[in-house]
Amino acid sequence: MVKLLDGGAYLLNGNEIVPDNGEAASILKSKLGDNVPSKEEAKKNTIAYGILEAHNTSGNMDKLMIKFDKLTSHDITYVGIIQTARASGLEKFPVPYVLTNCHNSLCAVGGTINEDDHMFGLSCAKRYGGIYVPPHQAVIHQFAREMLAGGGKMILGSDSHTRYGALGTMAMGEGGPELVKQLLSKTYDINMPGVVGVHLTGTPVKGVGPQDVALAIIGEVFANGYVNNKVMEFVGEGVSNLSADFRIGIDVMTTETTCLSSIWRTDETIKEFYDIHGRVNEYKELNPGAVAYYDGMIEIDLSTIRPMIAMPFHPSNTYTIEELNANLMDILEDCEKKALVSLDGQVDFTLKDKVRNGKLYTDQGIIAGCAGGGFENICAAADILRGQSTGADEFTLNVYPASQPIFMELVKNGCVADLLAAGAVVKTAFCGPCFGAGDTPSNNGFSIRHSTRNFPNREGSKLQNGQIASVALMDARSIAATAANKGYLTPATDMDVEYKGQKYHYDSTIYANRVFDSKGVADPSVEIKFGPNIKDWPAMSALPENLILKVVSEIHDPVTTTDELIPSGETSSYRSNPLGLAEFTLSRKDPAYVGKAKEIQKAQKAIEAGACPLEAVEELKPVMSAINTVYPNVGKGNIGVGSTIFAVKPGDGSAREQAASCQKVLGGWANIANEYATKRYRSNLINWGMLPFLIDKGDLPFKNGDFLFVPDIRKAIEDRATEVKAFVVENGGLREFTLKMGELTEDERTIILKGCLINYYRG
Repeated sequence: MVKLLDGGAYLLNGNEIVPDNGEAASILKSKLGDNVPSKEEAKKNTIAYGILEAHNTSGNMDKLMIKFDKLTSHDITYVGIIQTARASGLEKFPVPYVLTNCHNSLCAVGGTINEDDHMFGLSCAKRYGGIYVPPHQAVIHQFAREMLAGGGKMILGSDSHTRYGALGTMAMGEGGPELVKQLLSKTYDINMPGVVGVHLTGTPVKGVGPQDVALAIIGEVFANGYVNNKVMEFVGEGVSNLSADFRIGIDVMTTETTCLSSIWRTDETIKEFYDIHGRVNEYKELNPGAVAYYDGMIEIDLSTIRPMIAMPFHPSNTYTIEELNANLMDILEDCEKKALVSLDGQVDFTLKDKVRNGKLYTDQGIIAGCAGGGFENICAAADILRGQSTGADEFTLNVYPASQPIFMELVKNGCVADLLAAGAVVKTAFCGPCFGAGDTPSNNGFSIRHSTRNFPNREGSKLQNGQIASVALMDARSIAATAANKGYLTPATDMDVEYKGQKYHYDSTIYANRVFDSKGVADPSVEIKFGPNIKDWPAMSALPENLILKVVSEIHDPVTTTDELIPSGETSSYRSNPLGLAEFTLSRKDPAYVGKAKEIQKAQKAIEAGACPLEAVEELKPVMSAINTVYPNVGKGNIGVGSTIFAVKPGDGSAREQAASCQKVLGGWANIANEYATKRYRSNLINWGMLPFLIDKGDLPFKNGDFLFVPDIRKAIEDRATEVKAFVVENGGLREFTLKMGELTEDERTIILKGCLINYYRG
């Protein structure tokens, strides 16, 4: 279904692939004569290069300094972002900044916390000149598609699924501090990323949807890192065989490949999308040049894709539904083995009890959010369920249109009536099911969802309470087919359905009546509304000359997600309270972490108060004694003390900065990893003044509970060192090992030296 080229490739006239191998030069010469461009020139002919060049302010395309056209955040992230920006001198939003309220929309728990944050957002939109989208109006990415995207533009969002490439907009999801930089008229600094072509041919068969194509891609490229931190560029004649909604549905899932961003060639279909939404002037035709060079190439014949399922606990754990049904017990056995790693053996997990008469039974279906809640997905589900029944057993089906304009059109065309009659429940725009804040299944429940992720706990279960449920990702069509079959797993290709292909008519009235748009005009007279849970960031110290680090958690999973570093779901009610939220750090992965981190933090607090850290933390006395045998001058006035964690590959998943900031406010000075899963997590560490150390794969020189000493760390950062000497403190002595730093920009070095981004901007 999906083929990966081993190495780069040239693309001729947008369709013909010439692999970059020993025969490439002769093939190119035979087709182009003497007009063969150099590889470096051909790299400039990608769509991605052109957009990045237009937004780069550095004058050097190897070292990009990007300014984005627009920004967007939701109500788990915007309070912290604006608070950070205010502390750094914010006076006005310099570009359009949209604050949506689609994550903590349910103002039902936590007292007044959620609505307090919403009122904070509205008052900030008025004061600083932004746009405020009230709860239940639209999920963040659907509003951006409808109202923000533009051909050749760039958008930065504080949600990892910020992807609008299908509309010709290069969008990136990053942690909050990167948006703070844009709000302060600074730049997004990265090396020129690689660009991987995704060459589409053919047409999807009836019953196959965008999630099927997306999962097929993710299954092929996630584990091998084929597109890691690169731009995916969708090209080929097959693009024109897909509707705008279909393209959008694939595009939003590219985040799960760990790519940096995405972009698609555009055509009349996308022009029509903009026209429907009253913004046809935002359309721009985008195509690669006559000869474009890509750092990799993914070939997909869309006609070969079949209904897919991503089994727990990762979007890359993919099978065709046909394959799963044919090898049911073997695959479920494999899921149990993977669960032992993902869940650390904390609970007994099995899906074998879901097998009834040789068929896999599901307890819940959900079609929701930025991936599943699109107009065409829900229309197709309604076509399948028209005249059917979801049954009166355990199985339930919930549907969340991605915006109120979509919801209104589904009401007008009768799809909502068809879904309700079949037994589905239709709700307002909400991202909750995607991150564990809505429709939590029962214990041992199995949910199939057209949403973005199926990491452990994102469905809302709590391992520490002995609760476990799991999610598999599927396309809306196969979820509806399963619902029509009373919960028994069924691919949509098995259903004899007439798809109406109803046309979408967009009505902007809802937004005109409910969305606050300042039109970019700030009003400094507006007082910001603060609820009691909205707290300022605590003071953070600059990087000391020398560091003592205690390892307080050790994680050996192949990949650690940001949801495991700081759980989503109901804990996010404390997102505006840095210390309150920090209490949940690693709570579902390593419940002892917070206590251990806070205990060693007492030493740093003593230093900051001018007291002796050895008196605050008794176990530091022999550590300091061992250090002074080799470094007698290390001590008062030149040392810092804090915690670190080790994880093999941390940072997959959400862009939420809290995965790093929560460690920081608990006294974290560093992470140590074999590699970082995403650029955005590493950036979050740096922006919160934490050292992103790397260590070679293999035997660790330290273990959980050990003390590490890193001498002259401040000088190493100042001197642009790429490796630093470190020691394990043990048996009264020091055992040396090496920590690597990876490349840091000059601004990143300064941020680390200052202690965090807030300190950096304060001067």
